[in-house]
Parts: sequence; structure tokens; C-alpha cells
Amino acid sequence: DVSLVESGGGSVQSGGSLKLSCAASGASRGTYFCMAFFRQVSGKEREGVAGIGRDGSTAYADPVKGRFTISKDNAKNTLYLQMNSLKPEDTAMYYCATDLWVDSLMDPADFAYWGQGIQVTVSS
Repeated sequence: DVSLVESGGGSVQSGGSLKLSCAASGASRGTYFCMAFFRQVSGKEREGVAGIGRDGSTAYADPVKGRFTISKDNAKNTLYLQMNSLKPEDTAMYYCATDLWVDSLMDPADFAYWGQGIQVTVSS
């Protein structure tokens, strides 16, 4: 089975930076995954943050464009999310997700495999 483990979360002040990592294992063809980060605030739906497709194309949610950068190291089967200029509204549980094929990198319903999540807290 595919396993995803997030790391790099924590607490930071507004304007600060964090870099999330998501290490994937258990895949038979690890370089052919679609991978993405989602986030969820208690009581709200999980929302797409950023994703990277099989061909390396990227997608970002409007609130994070210009501040977040997603990248992937295929040799390490690891996904990264560099988050700069963090705002209090970025506070959420962040989840990594992957699947072989997805219609939308921003739709959580398209992804079958999920990490446990990691908390990001941005204070004002």
C-alpha cells in the first residue's frame, strides 16, 4: 500500500515561512504519481492548496498563488510545499495526497491515498 508521511509543519508568525515535505513509499511506479497538498480547518471542507501532475504541471489555489511553491523530487519520492508570506488564514491541518490519475489536482475526491496530516499555525 501507498504510504504518505508529512513533515515540516509547526507554528510561525504572520509573514514567516514553512516548508512541508511529504515522503511517499509503497508505490510500484513512484515517478508517475499526481501529488497534491490539501488543507482543512475544523468544521470546513477540505480544500486544494497546490498540486503537481504526472507531467510536472502545477496548479495552485488562488489564495496561495505567488506565496506557495510546490515541487517534487522523483528520486526521493518526496513532495514539497514552500510556504512564504504566511497569513493567519493559512492556519489549518495540511494533508498530502496522491493517486495515479486525477481529473483535478484541486479536488480531494479524486485522490485515493492520503497522509495523516500536519498542523500549520500562523499567528498574527
